[in-house]
Formats: sequence, C-alpha cells, structure tokens
Amino acid sequence: MDIWYTTLSCLGLKVWKSDMGLCLDKHKHDADNDEQHIEFAGGKVQLITTKDSWDQKLSEASRDGKIVSLIYVLANFSATWCGPCRQIAPLYSELSEKYPSLLFLLVDVDELSDFSTSWEIKATPTFFFLRDGQQLDKLVGANKPELQKKITAIVDSIPPRDK
Repeated sequence: MDIWYTTLSCLGLKVWKSDMGLCLDKHKHDADNDEQHIEFAGGKVQLITTKDSWDQKLSEASRDGKIVSLIYVLANFSATWCGPCRQIAPLYSELSEKYPSLLFLLVDVDELSDFSTSWEIKATPTFFFLRDGQQLDKLVGANKPELQKKITAIVDSIPPRDK
C-alpha cells in the first residue's frame, strides 16, 4: 500500500495518510454540530450519544416480538470534522437502508471520548463488526470496497430465517 505524507483538510495538520483515508488526531469541534450529526446518521443509522444508549441498542435483541439469537451490529466510531468520515457517511447510510437486518450505529468520538478510548480508537473512521456484543472484525479507515465486502460477508452468513 502506498503511504504518503500529506495535509489532511479535516485536521489542518500534516499526518500520515494511506489510500483508504483516515484521520489520526482529534480536533476541537464546534459544540453546535447537530446538523452534522443528522448528515452522518442518515438512513437507518442510529446515533449513539451516551454509554446508556449504546448499552440499550446492544441489548435490543428482538425483532417482531421474537428473540433473535444472533444480532449483527456495525458500529462506526467517527467525527464530524473528519474528511474521510464525511466521505464514507453516505455509503454507511445507504448500506443501513440496504441491510435492515443489521443494526448500524454511529458513535461520535469527541462526544463520547472516554467510551471511544475504551474501544482503543486510534483513528477515524473505525468500524467494529459485532455479534451478541462480541467483536467479530474491525476496519480502520474509509475503505469503501472493504466495508462493503465485510458487510456482504456478514449478511451472507446470516441464516435465511433471520434475514
């Protein structure tokens, strides 16, 4: 993979950047960024604003009144100021519409910084693929083909009765 030294507009500083695009440092953001959250959490993406809302979403294991044994969750740890996060947000939203059997979450690393640190987030975006609350896989960076590939693999592994 080609790695080059460049200036990321999302940070305004020089950092290492790869082909897949990622932001490696936190940036102070405007406290009034609700519009940006709405843009990021389009489709069926659920915005996580507290640790309690995270716990609640992970514990919601019912669909149509039936307990589902395997719930797949995609968690996007992102930031509204991050360019690569902005670039992949429309795809993430589109995938949430395309695959309603998966739960798509969005966590703002600035608003939930301690929580994000507990997940060892070093760059944004970082995607976690979870089943029954356990990590199955992880993707760091805005690599659209790889995100689609991982989601397709998950959907293909779901038994037809649970899709």
